[in-house]
Amino acid sequence: MGATRSTAARAAARTSPRALVAGFPAAARLHVVTGKGGTGKTTAATALALALAETGRRVLLVEVEGRQALAQLFDMPPMPYEEVRLTSVGNGGELYGLAIDAEQAMIEYLDMFYGLKRSARGLKKMGAVDFVTTLAPGLRDVLLTGKVKEAVVRTVDGRPAYDAVVLDAPPTGRIGRFLDATREVAKLTKFGPINSQSEGVIKLLHGPKTAVHLVTLLEEMPVQETLDAAAELVSLGFTLGAVVVNRARPALITDELFGAGGVDADALAAELDMAGVAAGDAAALAGALAVEMADYAQRQRVQEENEVRLESLDLPRVELPDLNPPVALGELKDLAACFLEDVPQ
Repeated sequence: MGATRSTAARAAARTSPRALVAGFPAAARLHVVTGKGGTGKTTAATALALALAETGRRVLLVEVEGRQALAQLFDMPPMPYEEVRLTSVGNGGELYGLAIDAEQAMIEYLDMFYGLKRSARGLKKMGAVDFVTTLAPGLRDVLLTGKVKEAVVRTVDGRPAYDAVVLDAPPTGRIGRFLDATREVAKLTKFGPINSQSEGVIKLLHGPKTAVHLVTLLEEMPVQETLDAAAELVSLGFTLGAVVVNRARPALITDELFGAGGVDADALAAELDMAGVAAGDAAALAGALAVEMADYAQRQRVQEENEVRLESLDLPRVELPDLNPPVALGELKDLAACFLEDVPQ
């Protein structure tokens, strides 16, 4: 009977209403995720997208850097330039993925605004499209953000095609230029379809339907880039959402475990001996453990110092546990739970 109640409780928990934690506004339909390279922003963006899907939404996860990172995370072949179903989750939610290619996006633009799809394909074969986007890197960013905007505002039978879009954006070092590239193009095109499209992108990215989230590690350089990016984005008029602290380590080392010179190896050996480790083995093991504990304590202090630095942002914070890469799909769903909370009944 006890097992039956446990199973029922688990089933109820899976179907109970859940919502995103603070920092992810309900009004936002586009969630932009950025962070210093190496902080795990793609993993965080994917976990956020899964969390949104867990609330019963149809979600599109977009990557723009040409790395095929989503295909690697979901253990699938390289994604074509089309929206691909990645997984379904509880509560009827679905997650789709899109790897945007700037050349293909440019062909779409030429066809959409000027009916030049066939000509654009010819230009692609000649390498002209890649030449143009390489010559003017800002144009590439315009194409990418334009495609994201199209996915956000697209409707099917009068309803949004997706309830939410999550963008795995470029790193913090260039996130401001990336998001604001369209504003510069709008200054050059005073009228016509490209101007109208540009104004639409600017309105979306700078409006209440977009929130920018910053991924960091509790280390000096990632935190500094996070602080710098936050200041830049605010100055440009973007709305910040939450800070996602990735690979956060639990505080395991207390002051009581240290003597004046660091870890007390003799006391540690005595504890190991009490735990049943043979005296000779305890002494040898205590020395190795003391080194590991001292290293962990140093990392713990660095984390604590950088947590204090992040407090200056006054933004909601989500902490993701430290997982060894590569992160499996089941672990991604565990990370997604960090973005969710139960809705009071």
